Amino acid sequence: MDMHPTPFRLTDRAAQRIAQISASEAGAALRVAVLAGGCSGFQYKFELDRAPAAGDSVIEHAGARVLIDPASLDLLAGSELDYTDELMGSHFAVRNPNAASSCGCGTSFSLD
Repeated sequence: MDMHPTPFRLTDRAAQRIAQISASEAGAALRVAVLAGGCSGFQYKFELDRAPAAGDSVIEHAGARVLIDPASLDLLAGSELDYTDELMGSHFAVRNPNAASSCGCGTSFSLD
């Protein structure tokens, strides 16, 4: 487990939702990854994972655990994970200061 201060944060809303999901999924953590692709060059991927892989950072906040691989963590430096519950639907959203632009789907971004 990475004991250094993390450049990635969770809002209280995100932590609460992750903790709810984790409780119903036998303690699974939320894995946040950045993949090449999407309509803007990179896209966020969210999935449940039972255990960290070698090299993963484990971010814990208010009963929630998030796993991030080293390459994704570099692209997520200074970012914040939030959970929004809006009329258009509920979803996790990353506020990434490194993203130069993002697309309307909210899961794709570019660094240019």
